[in-house]
Amino acid sequence: MLDERNKKILCAVIQSYINNPDPVGSRFITKKYAFSLSPATIRNIMSDLEEMGFLSQPHTSAGRVPTDKGYRFYVDSLYSGENQSDNRTFVYELTEELESIKNDIDTLLSETTKRLSNFSHYLSVALSPKTGIATFNRIKLLKHKGNHVVTVLFTDEGLIKNRVVDVDSELTQRDLNRISAYLNSEFHGCTLDEIRSRIIKEMAKEKVLCDRLISRAIRICREALSFPYGDIFISGFSEVLGLPDFSDVEKIKEISRAIEDKHLIVKLLDRLSEVEGVQIIIGSENSVAEMRKFSVVASTYKEGSKPIGCVGIIGPTRMDYSKTITMVDIAARFITRMFSGR
Repeated sequence: MLDERNKKILCAVIQSYINNPDPVGSRFITKKYAFSLSPATIRNIMSDLEEMGFLSQPHTSAGRVPTDKGYRFYVDSLYSGENQSDNRTFVYELTEELESIKNDIDTLLSETTKRLSNFSHYLSVALSPKTGIATFNRIKLLKHKGNHVVTVLFTDEGLIKNRVVDVDSELTQRDLNRISAYLNSEFHGCTLDEIRSRIIKEMAKEKVLCDRLISRAIRICREALSFPYGDIFISGFSEVLGLPDFSDVEKIKEISRAIEDKHLIVKLLDRLSEVEGVQIIIGSENSVAEMRKFSVVASTYKEGSKPIGCVGIIGPTRMDYSKTITMVDIAARFITRMFSGR
């Protein structure tokens, strides 16, 4: 347990390090903050905080830097409403500039991540609505080359999924129109998970196989729904490279690998989307081993009361948490409002 004096010194060290990525010394804290304590007293407190695991000392003669445990204490002590007024320009760009594209979910998420990265200078990510809980609206089937068919799936949430599937024999466009009409009549209003479940049951019934057209329809629909996750949107790699935290080649390689291996980010966001509200994961707290050198601030967005996707920011552990938490919360609430007003 920390007393109030130790808490204030710890938060001062962390805020100073967030503002400037140099180890923080006791003399700097004495000059910067009016604690009415001598440098020796502050140095002793910082030494105690190091022993408790909140700070570390890179070199014997250097100042101290926060540990993941220190950042966690700092984040937990933040007032949730702090810095709201500093984000007025960000709020304006979202509400005024993006409202016109609310019916195109892919463009909306793409543009939102761009604005998040521009204002935060970190990597911004978003996961489109989980496909399993999306509601089937209609499917279009277009004849392609040979035995190939282009499937275009539309959901009530605004998702549009395109796939090219193989069929066992060449179908005319008239056949495809009849198949799509059957699928649209049969599955309209069902979630994609419900449709997948029904397809498995239908394919097990012998009567389906007796009607070749229905059998083909079921098989085409199965192929059209064979995607596990929503789309991932990532923006801000150039913003991250401008940070002093990524000034050496190894750090650049680490963030590059995280971006290239998109399924790691999808895996992380998919877990976070199961919990409502803003979630903060700091460095070693991350369950995804490859992401343990970064911090993640993310929040779900909803349709009605149902969480359907996730938006967030990935950056160094030396992150401006107060500003980042507020921006992610604003973005998630904005996307939720766009879904509610559709």
